[in-house]
Amino acid sequence: MSDILLGKSDIDVLLRAKYANRHGLIAGATGTGKSVTLMRLAEGFSQMGVPVFLADVKGDLAGLCEAGGGNAKIDARVAELKVDWKAQANPVVFWDIFGQLGHPVRSTISEMGPNLLGRLLELNDTQEGVLEVVFKLADDEGLLLIDIKDLRALLTFAAENAKSISQRYGLISSTSIAAIQRALLGLEQAGGEQFFGEPALDLADFLRQDMSGRGVVNILAADKLILKPKLYSTFLLWMLSELFERLPEVGDLDQPKLVFFFDEAHLLFDDAPAALVQRVEQVVRLIRSKGVGVYFCSQNPDDVPQTVLGQMGNRAQHALRAFTPRDQKAVKAAAETFPPNPKIKKVADVITQLGVGEALVTTLQDGGVPLPVERVLIVPPGCRVGAITDAERAAIRARSPVGGKYDTAVDRESAYEKLSARASDESSTAEEADTSTKKKADKSADDGNGWGDMIKGALFGTGRRQGMIEATAKSAMRTVGNQLGRQILRGVLGSIMGGKR
Repeated sequence: MSDILLGKSDIDVLLRAKYANRHGLIAGATGTGKSVTLMRLAEGFSQMGVPVFLADVKGDLAGLCEAGGGNAKIDARVAELKVDWKAQANPVVFWDIFGQLGHPVRSTISEMGPNLLGRLLELNDTQEGVLEVVFKLADDEGLLLIDIKDLRALLTFAAENAKSISQRYGLISSTSIAAIQRALLGLEQAGGEQFFGEPALDLADFLRQDMSGRGVVNILAADKLILKPKLYSTFLLWMLSELFERLPEVGDLDQPKLVFFFDEAHLLFDDAPAALVQRVEQVVRLIRSKGVGVYFCSQNPDDVPQTVLGQMGNRAQHALRAFTPRDQKAVKAAAETFPPNPKIKKVADVITQLGVGEALVTTLQDGGVPLPVERVLIVPPGCRVGAITDAERAAIRARSPVGGKYDTAVDRESAYEKLSARASDESSTAEEADTSTKKKADKSADDGNGWGDMIKGALFGTGRRQGMIEATAKSAMRTVGNQLGRQILRGVLGSIMGGKR
């Protein structure tokens, strides 16, 4: 299979494998069939032998692992389109940052880097600058930043040594460090500490095929993750950046090496600084030459910045509801982005009239020329359209080829352990110094006591001899005694003899 039959009008609308890495957009209001279109594409890529990664926000994309059938609506659509349709399951591996509905997905603090981590923690420019200093300090000191406790230990070390660190790298303040510590606490309470650790995700495990040569569909359980939009968008952006940095240049291939679906794409760009949007645009533009196709899924096409939207060569626009001025503007903008087709005179009107499972589609054809927009009925996938049971999910996890690699966490020596050991050594050294000082003081006191005993013995005497004071006192007492004796004697004798004293 070299192309994907995406839908049919009076012609077959195909997504060409050769141009699948020119990226794409799936847009439309809730309930218009975006998920079915996404599943059709994911299944088609898997049949080509192309691995896929996608985030399952609502839980319905998990049906890719089970064969379809028994759905009256799908049976009716297949009969209407007269296509060769077969119920079939796809090779699936489930992932979950929280480790509940799939294998744990982990990254290290060092791999995330200060920029993405700063966005995740919602730091300001000053605080992000301090974070960059801390990362540089870790590199220079050979300290691994694996999990949150490593970063917290390093921040504490930086706060205690702020003066010397500021002289080496630039001014850091205890106020900024405290703000980062508070942000880390908030991330932990949101469950983010489960994302940072080891074994870290090896992106090569996303580039797998099963024994029959079909591409593995990697599904990230994101129904809970989506409740933490910053963590969700930062994680997917990190994955995209890692793919960009690690994969080699391969040029234009006959088919992609990996297709990456970014659902709820507006979360990536909401409140994103201009530098981040520029980075996304750069990655999307250049990752094509590394054999990766990126497909954004969102409700409105204007959720994606124009600079990024311009890179989307393949588009499927489902119905939009023009209830508000913003909706009307979005409909108009979407209509203007499609290559014109004489058969469709008012594209904006058609967008609001599309039924469920119906879309306006344009794809790149031979020579990279965009197909004039076609109004098509989407071909249903052969897998189950809907959720799966816990037992079915558990069975898929039990057969996973990567479960033994990721399911057990590892906590090796890193910054936390090294800084704790350093602090313990410094404490022991200080304690030894205090003990040595005390011994010297005691010795001096003992020496002082020895001289004191000698002086005391000389002055007051010992058991063997009398002292100077005692001898002087006895002599004085004898003298005084003699004088008093004589005075009394004279007094007595004088009174007897009648003499005067």
